[in-house]
Amino acid sequence: MLVREAKLLNGAKEQYLALDEAIRTAQFIRNKAVRFWLDNQGTGKARLYQLSKELPQEYPFVGKLNSTARQASAERAWSSISNFYRRCTDGAKKKGYPKFKKHCSSVEYKQSGWKLSDDCLTIKFTDKFNAGTFSLFCNSETREDLLRLKINRVRVVRRADGYYAQFCLDANRQESGVYTGKVIGIDLGLKYFYKDSQDNAVEYPQYLRKSEGRLKKLQRRLSRKFVKGKKPQSKNYHQARKRLGRCHLKVQRQRKDWAIKQARCVVASNDVVVYEDLKIQNMVKNHHLAKSISDAGWAQFTQWLDYFGKLWGKAVVAVNPRYTSQDCSNCGHRVKKTLSTRTHNCPRCQTEICRDTNAAINILKRGLEILGVEWNSTQGHWETAEKSGTLGETSTSAVEGKPDSVSRIAEPRIATARISRYTA
Repeated sequence: MLVREAKLLNGAKEQYLALDEAIRTAQFIRNKAVRFWLDNQGTGKARLYQLSKELPQEYPFVGKLNSTARQASAERAWSSISNFYRRCTDGAKKKGYPKFKKHCSSVEYKQSGWKLSDDCLTIKFTDKFNAGTFSLFCNSETREDLLRLKINRVRVVRRADGYYAQFCLDANRQESGVYTGKVIGIDLGLKYFYKDSQDNAVEYPQYLRKSEGRLKKLQRRLSRKFVKGKKPQSKNYHQARKRLGRCHLKVQRQRKDWAIKQARCVVASNDVVVYEDLKIQNMVKNHHLAKSISDAGWAQFTQWLDYFGKLWGKAVVAVNPRYTSQDCSNCGHRVKKTLSTRTHNCPRCQTEICRDTNAAINILKRGLEILGVEWNSTQGHWETAEKSGTLGETSTSAVEGKPDSVSRIAEPRIATARISRYTA
């Protein structure tokens, strides 16, 4: 599936209000489905579909929403329920019990409820909310995909700067990658965004820190306009709320753009990328570092590493980060150090190296062991430990011989590639 996005423009105020009504109705159906599941033990997905057909009889305003959009809202409820069942089966510590949605920002249509013009310049929503026709603002690549690919679903998303239409296209994106024969280990950090095994460092721009003054100013303005107990709030309050939302949205987009560009550069320049699989949810519990960790966006960066690895058929591996900063990359001796100690000094082999570079080399070694590849640091090249079969077969045999804690982390994230590129 390929997702393309276009902004909805040239609509009147009444048209955007109609989209808001459709979004609130989708939220209402989703919450009603969760309520029905709570009250009726053993409710399945088919019964929630049936509920979406019965609700218009009890609540006439629900009938204004397209029938396929009502089904999609029931699917959202079932998705949260099925995920709860899965986590219970897996024995997860946090089960994630389905909750009611207080703020929803999207409504999803399937094959009906919308109509795209022949030139893909406009879209018309045809349900009983009468949202009407909007112009589509997008780049040429998105327009070409809309003209030649089948559209499975259309999702209307409300953001701080306007309304967008997301098109789910029936296509599998696959491109041929350029193989360079290079490998890289990445150590994520706060002093540097990441440092690789070649001692190359990339600094993070700190978008949230730079915009913090502006955000605090807008938040104070919003706070002064809030009147406790007043419903609805004034027009000035909502204007200040939207200005604050647009500022947050800009920071979010800057962070996403940075993650995409850095991940694309890393995967394009290397055939094997190994990074540490950090438990970020546990790390942000440290209130001294939580803001900096969240601003860095490590999770988003690693997700795009996995995406580009699958797109170009390259190996992207996540490894357990335990003791990567303390173990010596030369002799393996464990040297305990605090976070303030930025240099690794090994008393056994007298190696003195940057702490982050030492960790990146250890991360690379762990990833190559999982792939069944040996690293030769003296000659500056690497060679395969197994000469035959595909990389997927090699990685599978390597993972089976590793502890369960490592194999569970690494096995699902290994992208397939051709072993002929990696033979010695």
